[in-house]
Amino acid sequence: MRDAYTDQLDAIRDDLLTMTRLVGEAVSKATQALLDGNAQLAEQVISEDEAVDVLRVRIEEESFDLLALQNPVAGDLRMLVASLRMVGEFERMGDLSVHIAKIARLRVPEVAVPDELVPTIARMSAVAEVMVAKVGHIIADSDVAAAEELEQVDEEMDRLRRSSFRELLGSDWKHGVEPAVDIALLGRYYERIADHAVSIARRVVFLVTGEQPTYLD
Repeated sequence: MRDAYTDQLDAIRDDLLTMTRLVGEAVSKATQALLDGNAQLAEQVISEDEAVDVLRVRIEEESFDLLALQNPVAGDLRMLVASLRMVGEFERMGDLSVHIAKIARLRVPEVAVPDELVPTIARMSAVAEVMVAKVGHIIADSDVAAAEELEQVDEEMDRLRRSSFRELLGSDWKHGVEPAVDIALLGRYYERIADHAVSIARRVVFLVTGEQPTYLD
């Protein structure tokens, strides 16, 4: 019975790692669609988001079953509670990738991002992808040190967001209202993906130590 219980816990962790991979792929594909003006790829991101939703439901059902039937304690209990919270974070990250893809689709055949902002948006995506990948490592290895380091990576995302705002609010902005709105929204979407990654990492710290991180804002 306990072997089956352990297998169920491992399956939940594996599903969380699968969600990490799916979200990372969604961010990458959505950004490619955005910068290339690729409507087909944008549609792919939107349609594939269902896989993240399906995993959320499965993890929630398995976690609630274990909570009800196995009466877990200590670390196992923290793992299940953390998992229930993480899946919501992952689902929102997937939804944010869909929002990016929808901006890409909306502006086809044009490209939503003005040329001078392409490096900033591309870097925001790269940072987001790195953070999602690090979250996978943090979950797989219960790596508290890596979770703390993720906070520093998030600072770069905040700097990039501020930089994009300076561009669109500058006196030499010549692209009009719609691109300005797009850039403001895109900056927010990437920033929120990063915020969710940090939140998941903090939950892993709690899972491992049983204490809330001391570096919380």
